[in-house]
Amino acid sequence: MRFINGQQPSHELTYDDVFLVPRRSGVASRFDVDLSTSDSSGATIPITVANMTAVAGRRMAETVARRGGITVLPQDVDPEALAEIVSWVKARHTIWDTPLVLRPSDAVADALNLLPKRAHGAVVVCDAEDRPIGVVDEDACAGVDRFTRLAEVCDPHVLTMPLKTPPNEVFERLHAHTGRLAIGVDADGRLAGVLTEVGALRAELYTPAVDAGGRLRVGAAIGINGDVAAKARAVLDADVDLLVVDTAHGHQEKMVGALAAVRSVAPEVPVVAGNVVTTEGVRDLVAAGADVVKVGVGPGAMCTTRMMTGVGRPQFSAVAEYAAQARELGAHVWADGGVRHPRDVALALAAGAANVMVGSWFAGTHESPGDLRVDEHGRAYKESFGMASKRAVSARTRGDNAYDRARKALFEEGISTSRMELDPARPGVEDLLDSICSGVRSACTYAGAHNLAEFHERALLGVQSSAGFAEGRPLPAGW
Repeated sequence: MRFINGQQPSHELTYDDVFLVPRRSGVASRFDVDLSTSDSSGATIPITVANMTAVAGRRMAETVARRGGITVLPQDVDPEALAEIVSWVKARHTIWDTPLVLRPSDAVADALNLLPKRAHGAVVVCDAEDRPIGVVDEDACAGVDRFTRLAEVCDPHVLTMPLKTPPNEVFERLHAHTGRLAIGVDADGRLAGVLTEVGALRAELYTPAVDAGGRLRVGAAIGINGDVAAKARAVLDADVDLLVVDTAHGHQEKMVGALAAVRSVAPEVPVVAGNVVTTEGVRDLVAAGADVVKVGVGPGAMCTTRMMTGVGRPQFSAVAEYAAQARELGAHVWADGGVRHPRDVALALAAGAANVMVGSWFAGTHESPGDLRVDEHGRAYKESFGMASKRAVSARTRGDNAYDRARKALFEEGISTSRMELDPARPGVEDLLDSICSGVRSACTYAGAHNLAEFHERALLGVQSSAGFAEGRPLPAGW
């Protein structure tokens, strides 16, 4: 990465402050770009879902891993629950989506409660032996009494095919059938998965992030307090593929001690630690055992750290400097926070990040754990909150006594509730991944890069004013 005309910025830079300059390119198509990461995470796209309670759950983990990314489950998940979630994710099919299932005797109200849980928007009605009878979607429930049985409204005319059917054949048959959903069945005719036309297309375009056994990958976070070695052992026993040692201020003695405790457990999985925004922080965490260092203090949408404390550093400058530092030490950095557009992801990768962590941006999707709600204007949304907020701290300290909980609640640094609207055009996390990956692939073609390492090497950047950034924004409503 270098700046145009040998320019050396005289001030710290955010993603909005910089732009990529196109270069002579021999990359003919965006599909010729390999987005696999180099950080040993096993991800085939450089996207990690942040360990936020409002964002990272089993459904998010399944869906993102199927498209090549990694989800990090939050540190406040009970060990038994974590093990169950990881087992569930790893049991999911790498191509076919997990269906919503109800019985013929269930009511329309039951289907309406489940439909918002999946982007494909359908419930499969099965008999007692899990053989599919038909499908119910929102249209089938319209104008029908909520207590009507599903046997009366389900559509039996649905494509059913073996689970081993290639995705391109599923796509062709759905396209010819003008149907929206195909049902996959096992050798005994039992329901095993569902696939939409666009899902079949994505299955050909993305490579799932899988472990050595061909199962979907998933990570988990732990904090730096308490018996860190025991917590790390419990998480590793749950069969996670990635361990994140996480705290807001990563460059502190407790983090160094926590990494030593984690390494004493001798995990074979990559260890990520953070967050930091100093060269010394990167150096110390790598020396303590981190394979990857998370960079970013205060750029997150739910974070109030900079406004509360004045602490942090503009994210682009931080990522660029510390990625170079990590490479010298044989490690990597993740850019954590501050991405709001596909361009921001591309710029973080151009700066040298091996992976980009996304939080609030994914909170407003079908796959995030929160319940789907509708505001007074009929707009669908989900609630998001910061992991240093009063709400998150209360959840993490529920085992403390009342006095300690009350004392800790006085010092929140994050937003406890925020409405994250679902984009009607991109309501699912896969829709956002399509947009992000499309932008990053195109950025690589502009730079003449076939992979992310080449992208960082060839990236040519410039510094712009706020007017320059505004000039690049589309104006769908006209002048």
